[in-house]
Formats: sequence, structure tokens, C-alpha cells
Amino acid sequence: MSFLVLLLAVSAACCLGFGFVLQQNAAQRAPLNDFLSPRLLLDLMRVPRWLGGIGLMVAGMALGAMALGQGEVSLVEPLLATNLLFALALSRRQTRQPLGRQGWAGLALLAGGVSVFIVAGQPHGGSAPGDPLRPWLIIGPMVGLGLLLTAYAKRSRLRSGPVLLALAAGLLYGVQDALTRLSGQRFASGGFAELLTGWQPYAVLALGVTGLLLVQSAFETAPLRMSLPALTAAQPIAGIICGVGFLGDRLRTDAVALTWEAGGLAAVIVGIVLLGLHPAMPQGTAARPRTAEAVPALQPQ
Repeated sequence: MSFLVLLLAVSAACCLGFGFVLQQNAAQRAPLNDFLSPRLLLDLMRVPRWLGGIGLMVAGMALGAMALGQGEVSLVEPLLATNLLFALALSRRQTRQPLGRQGWAGLALLAGGVSVFIVAGQPHGGSAPGDPLRPWLIIGPMVGLGLLLTAYAKRSRLRSGPVLLALAAGLLYGVQDALTRLSGQRFASGGFAELLTGWQPYAVLALGVTGLLLVQSAFETAPLRMSLPALTAAQPIAGIICGVGFLGDRLRTDAVALTWEAGGLAAVIVGIVLLGLHPAMPQGTAARPRTAEAVPALQPQ
């Protein structure tokens, strides 16, 4: 792993983590009738804090795309999962909660799990499968599962809805990261002409907008601790599956390596859950009107 990939991926995680906190601070004040509606994004565009969070998120995605251009998806995705560490750091500053045993344990598990997975798996590039249907056999079920989770979330709304929406968004973002790398490869081989004649950049845009709406709806209806862990856990898993499935990423597959890789991913998920449930994370949603008329709580902050 090069130092440049590490620097780009961790910088991306920092921007994403800070951006998620700022977005949730604003989205929790949005009208509940905006749930899963494009009106939600239009309402939030009037809030400076949300725009700041989106700016950080865009910067994080740009840095992540640069990291994906230099390294394998199965290497970059676990590093991007550390965005939760930065989200917790900003949340701690807002709530003034100490880390305590839970925070330190979550930090150690997340950072240690990422390190174990990378050292054991030794992600490296290889030749991508030549079958043109191979990507669709992986992307199709992932997007389909995301749609099913979204449909069920719409029915459950304030109960399990936020977690399901965050899981769906994580799956879409993982696929988006994989297609971002494919788009970068097309640009490198033929410039803008090659890039814009492929379907990949348009799919990246569609997945990004859809994922953004799902995430903001999750942030709108529940505390950050309910949604961000699910999002952070689903994205790297989806990205690794795509990387190995159709991008040609290679991991060590002997029994010992697979055991350590599985253990590393399990530690990452447990660490994510511990950090996401930490008392420092924003705990509740602010009182807000049911409709978008007269939205005093959504005035610019």
C-alpha cells in the first residue's frame, strides 16, 4: 500500500465523517412529510450547515475517487470506513462526552480490524474478468436489495426505517465507488470522449443522487447513531464484493488469510456499532413541523 493511497483515503474519510455530522444536524429539523421526497433536498439547500456538510462530502468523494484511481477498491473501502472515527470526533466536540471504555474499544476494533484485513488480505490488482455480464450479476442484486430495503423502510418509517435506508445507501455507495474506479479507467484510456460514451459515469451520478436522498431521509427521522453505523458498515462490504467480483481485485485466499480477513471485517463491524452507539453521537431529532410550510426549525443556521 502506497502512502499516497493511505493519505487520500484517510483524508476522504475525514471529510465524509465531518460532512455526515453536519448534514444530520440540519436534516433532523426537516419536515417529516419530506421523507424520501426530492423536496427534502430542496428544503435542505436553504440551510448553510447542510450545504457545508455536502461540500465536505463532495470533497471526500473526490479524494476517495483519487484514492480509487491509485489503489484497489478492496484496499480503499476499509480505509473509508474510518469516517466514523472523524464523525465521532466532531460529535464529541459538540456534546463534550468523553470517549470512555466503549469509545476506546470501538476505536481499537475499527482501526485494528482495518489493519488486520489489509495485512492479511494484501489487496492487489489483477486482470478483470472479460465477461461483460459479470458486473451486472453483482450490481443487479446489490441495487435490487437496496430497492427492497428502501421499500420496506418506507412502510416502517420511524421504527426500523432509518437503519434500512442507511443500509440501502451503503450498498449503493459501495457500487458507486466501484463504478467510479471503472470511470477513471475509461478516462485514463481515452479521455473525456471515452468516459462520456460509457454508461458508468451516468450510473455513478444516479447512484450518488439516490444514495444522498436515502441518507438524508435516514438522518431526518432518527439519531445519527441509528443510521451512520449501518451506512459505514454496508459500504465497504459492497465495495469489496464489487472489487473482487468484477474489477479484478485479488485477496489472499489460503485458509489462514481468509480467517484473518473475516476476523478483521468482523472487528470493523463491531467497532462501527460501538462507535455509532456512543453517547457522543447526536441522540435525537429536533421537533419539527409535519409539512414544509412555515418551517421555523429549518431556517439557516
